[in-house]
Amino acid sequence: MSAAATAFSQSFFHGTRANLRPGGMITVGYQSNFAGTPLSWVYFAGTMDAAIWGAELAAGEGPERIYVVEPTGAWFDDPNVTDKRFAGNPTLSYRSRDPLRIIGEVVNWQGHSAEQIREMKNGIARLMQEGKNVIID
Repeated sequence: MSAAATAFSQSFFHGTRANLRPGGMITVGYQSNFAGTPLSWVYFAGTMDAAIWGAELAAGEGPERIYVVEPTGAWFDDPNVTDKRFAGNPTLSYRSRDPLRIIGEVVNWQGHSAEQIREMKNGIARLMQEGKNVIID
């Protein structure tokens, strides 16, 4: 290996409206943005797009935020995404029962268009009406 070679490092992200600080922990037990019930997993992604959706769809009134996070324990593919919508996990969506350590916040990111957000929210509302908004927890 040459002196110029560096180790690959995967970054992970968590989208939310919560005002958190580097060094803090994101833990299980918070309400889902999609089912409205407390969850026994914490969710994160290896792509900014998935984290942006998380922030844009998050419940609450605060500003949308994206945090760079580090899993502190074992983590697994998120079956809510990988088994239901995207075979092979192209969004790199994961979950863990262990906390996520907040490393920093991404402050300059480009969100989806108002039309895309409206379509996504309409789709989620349709799933709720059909009783298909079930989170595999």
